Amino acid sequence: MGPEAFHNHYHVEVIRSPLTRNLVARFPDVQDEIKSAFEEYIPQTEEWTLIKALSTIRKIVSRSSNRLFVGLPICRNDDYRDLNVEFAVDVMKTAQFINLFPNFLKPFAGRYFSNLESQIQRAMGHLRPFIQERLDNDAKYGKDWSERPRNKNDALSWLLDHAEENQKTVRSLTTRILVINFAAIHTTSQAFTQVLFDLAAYPSFVPALREEVETVIKEDGYSKMSLHKMVKLDSFIKESQRLGANNALIMQRKVLKDFTFSDGTVVPKGHIIAVPNFAMHLDEEKYVNASVFDGFRFSKMRELQDEGFSKYQMVALSHDYIVFGHGRHACPGRFFAVNELKALLVHTLLNYDVALENDGPRPANSAFNTRISANSTASVMFRKKRS
Repeated sequence: MGPEAFHNHYHVEVIRSPLTRNLVARFPDVQDEIKSAFEEYIPQTEEWTLIKALSTIRKIVSRSSNRLFVGLPICRNDDYRDLNVEFAVDVMKTAQFINLFPNFLKPFAGRYFSNLESQIQRAMGHLRPFIQERLDNDAKYGKDWSERPRNKNDALSWLLDHAEENQKTVRSLTTRILVINFAAIHTTSQAFTQVLFDLAAYPSFVPALREEVETVIKEDGYSKMSLHKMVKLDSFIKESQRLGANNALIMQRKVLKDFTFSDGTVVPKGHIIAVPNFAMHLDEEKYVNASVFDGFRFSKMRELQDEGFSKYQMVALSHDYIVFGHGRHACPGRFFAVNELKALLVHTLLNYDVALENDGPRPANSAFNTRISANSTASVMFRKKRS
C-alpha cells in the first residue's frame, strides 16, 4: 500500500468515526444500490438461475460499499467496480505469496510480483477529476466555504477533513480509497457468500427469517434502525461467520520483549503469537454442538438476556467470538460491515428463493496456510420469491 498508508492510519479514524456516525443518514443510499446491483447481476426469474456466488457478490458489495465511499456515478462504473474487486483479491494473493519468502527478500518480492502501482494509476484515472475539484475549491474558498460538499457525506469528504495538508494529493487520497475498499470488499464478500451457502443449505431457517423481516418492516419501516430489531437475522449471519470466518488465526502480534504469563508460560522476544479463532469457535465448552450450524443459536442466547445492548449481537466484542478481533484494535468498520450484510440478506429474503445446485451439500470452504475462504467456484441457484 506504500509507506505513507502503512505508517499513518488516519483512514482508520475516518472509518471509526464519521463513517460509522453517518450510517443512519446514508443507509437509504446503500439500500438503493443493493437493489440496483441485484437487479443487474441477479435478475429475478420465474425458474431457477445458476449464479456463480463469490464473483457475483463481489460486484454487488463493491457497488453498495462505493455508494457510501465515493457515491454516484462512479460506484456504477464497470471498470472502477472491477478495479476495486481485483485490487481486493490481488492484495490477499500477493500478501500470501510474499509471506512465503524470507524477511530479507519480501521487499523485492513485493516490488516485482505486485501490480499495485498500475492499479493506483488506474484508480487515479477515475477519481482524479472529483478529488481535484474538491482540492481546488478548498484551496480557493477555504474549508468553511458555504457550498463545500459536506452534504455528500462520503469517504472522500471525510478523508479530506482528517488529512494533513501534505496528504491532500490525488495519489494519497486515491490510495486511501483503495485501502478502505480492500477492507470492505474482501471481508464482506467472503462473509455474505458464506451466508448464501448457509441459507441455501439450511432452508428450514428461511420462513422464520422472512417472518421477522416482514414483521419489523411492517411495524417500523425499513431503515438502519429497524435492522437492529431483526435479532434472528443478526444471529444467522453471526453463526455463519462462527463456522466460516476468514482466518484460523486472528490478532497476530510480534512479541517486542520477553513476556511471562501468570501460569509461567514464557513468550520470547521476536516470536509471533496469535489467537486460534477457528478452534475457539468450535470449542464445545463454549458452544453446544459446536460443529453443527444453528442459525438461531445467538438469538436464543439473547432471549435469556434483559432488554438493551446484548453481548450476543454480531457487532459486540467478546472473548468467545473474535471474528472482528478484540480490544482497541478491533475492526473499526464492523458496524458498517454488519449493517451491509444485514441489508444484503434482507433483500435476498424478500425477493428471492435460493437453493444449492442439484440439492447438493453445502460447498466446502477453501484453505491456504491459515486462511479460510468461501468456495470461489461454487454456484447458488436463484429465482423470484414464491409466496
